[in-house]
Amino acid sequence: MSALWRINLWVTVFFALVAVACATLLLHQATADVQRELQSAESVVHYLRETAERDPTSLQSRLTGSLRHVRVHWLAPGESAPAKDPGLQAWLGRQLLADGPAAQMAVLQDGRRAWIAVDPRDEIDEILDSLAQLFGVCLMALLVSLLVIRWAVRRGVRLLDELLHAMRQVSAGDLQVSLRTAGVSEAQQLAEHFNRMTAALAQTRADNARLTQALLAVQEQERTRLAQTLHDDLGQYVAGIRARACLLRLVIHQPPALEQTAHELEEHCDHLQRGFRALVHDLYPVVLQHLPLGEAIGLLARQWQDRHGIACQLRVDGASPSISASGKAHLYRLLQEALTNIARHANASQVRIRLQHRSGRLRLLVRDNGRGARQPARAGVGLHSMAERARSLGGELRIISQPGAGWALALNIPLETS
Repeated sequence: MSALWRINLWVTVFFALVAVACATLLLHQATADVQRELQSAESVVHYLRETAERDPTSLQSRLTGSLRHVRVHWLAPGESAPAKDPGLQAWLGRQLLADGPAAQMAVLQDGRRAWIAVDPRDEIDEILDSLAQLFGVCLMALLVSLLVIRWAVRRGVRLLDELLHAMRQVSAGDLQVSLRTAGVSEAQQLAEHFNRMTAALAQTRADNARLTQALLAVQEQERTRLAQTLHDDLGQYVAGIRARACLLRLVIHQPPALEQTAHELEEHCDHLQRGFRALVHDLYPVVLQHLPLGEAIGLLARQWQDRHGIACQLRVDGASPSISASGKAHLYRLLQEALTNIARHANASQVRIRLQHRSGRLRLLVRDNGRGARQPARAGVGLHSMAERARSLGGELRIISQPGAGWALALNIPLETS
């Protein structure tokens, strides 16, 4: 059932209840009035009987026909009393008077008999007319109300239908749908918010597609770099080690050459080991498995400072918190990505890192004194990856940058308390 039909049903039920209540009050008042009228008519019945017995001419039809609430019925020979009227009005009359309408038999001097009784039909007709008028007025008011409601909500229902159709299109993947910003102010606001929502969804989908392509490109670059490292660097040292190992058989009786070859093998193995360590560190920070979080971050800061020649100050407030391995990895990679962005884009000479652990929350602050820049309208792969890592940690990431004021990164993470 639609909303309009439900509103119509509620209004109809309301009017029905009001009509029943009004009819009940009307019947209650009318019953009291009719009973008073009929009780007054009983005295008329007594008067007519006494008068007719003294003067039969007083019961002429032209005199009794205009009487209200009194009926005169001439009895046939052998007839004791007229049969009860089976109609609705007679039944209502018997209900109005507990003992039934008052009636008396008048025996005239000429031998005729007349049945004189109270007749409530006129009063009952008035009650029925009043009820008919009441229900007619209520029905007319109901029809007018339903028409007014339909006219008033027609635009709203049309807007809801348009919104439902648009939502179905959005669910089907069509984000180019939009609503007309026309009509009443509420409809305009709803249409504007819906259009902004679809525009934001379309922009988010485009950004996700762009970031997915960028991530795939970065993944391919990492694979290419890994392959080049294994082939050009580590592969060459492995080939050199193999060549020196074959040379050992030839110089085994030449101590100077043997010593030189062993020394070269040692250097190749050392280069190979350092290359593998750097490669493994790029793939996963092994130091997180052996060092607390604060010490691992300190080692990262020193290595980054030695590699890029940018002064890096680290301050750790409080003991290192207990955090899961995946959480430590996300935090470490986030800081690593932030330092990489500083080295590439900030043109800074100093970086300050602060790690705070207070009141069940962990806060990481990173700030440089570089040139800064206005935040881009669309986050790149680096900023997007940091935001995703912060979301994985259940924290809030804020990045503030102004031209000439450097970059500032603030990460606030809630920690689980045991």
